[in-house]
Amino acid sequence: MEKNTTAPAPVPARASRNKQIILTILAVLGIVALVGGTMYWLNGRKYVSTDKAQISAPLIQLAPRTPGVLMHISVKEGDALYPGESVARVGGEILSSQISGIAVMVKNDIGAQYSPSSPVVTMIDPNALQVVARIEEDKGLKDIYVGQRVIFTVDAFGSQKFEGTVASVSMTSHEGDVVFNISDKRELQQFDVKIDYDHAKYKELQNGMSAKVWIVK
Repeated sequence: MEKNTTAPAPVPARASRNKQIILTILAVLGIVALVGGTMYWLNGRKYVSTDKAQISAPLIQLAPRTPGVLMHISVKEGDALYPGESVARVGGEILSSQISGIAVMVKNDIGAQYSPSSPVVTMIDPNALQVVARIEEDKGLKDIYVGQRVIFTVDAFGSQKFEGTVASVSMTSHEGDVVFNISDKRELQQFDVKIDYDHAKYKELQNGMSAKVWIVK
């Protein structure tokens, strides 16, 4: 009886190479995750950060003192306004700006009825622009105080960095979306942190622009 002298089939070279590639990819991913986790931990120790931020200023609303019909509008959105400038006429009343500013919202529905609670023109004072950041109460709010240095970027300008300082931390939570802590479904509150910056230096920043903020601890 003849012996079976057939040699075992060799492992295909392609399968071996694929295994090595997979192991290499897994090793690289592990290193990337480790480095990323380390950087995240270090940044967390150095900064309080959020991408929920916006350039904004308090709205100044120009409305009639008594109800009336909008008869005339003399400005449009984006116009620069000066103190005492006539912006609209409601009935027999002339609406005027009290300070210099920029018109950000203008109603142009001639013939519509307006009351003291219905602004015809809404404006802002550009010198009152700030970065307003929302910080969740468990994301470093306790580490924020007035005068802290802030680094921020604005979406419209990519990775360009701007600087400012913390001007105030809200004493009450922001009225808006509710955030929940996933671990125990506890409701988390968000607080507004207002940040001043040099308006003369950063003239390109405009009302409503989205921003990301890093508050230096």
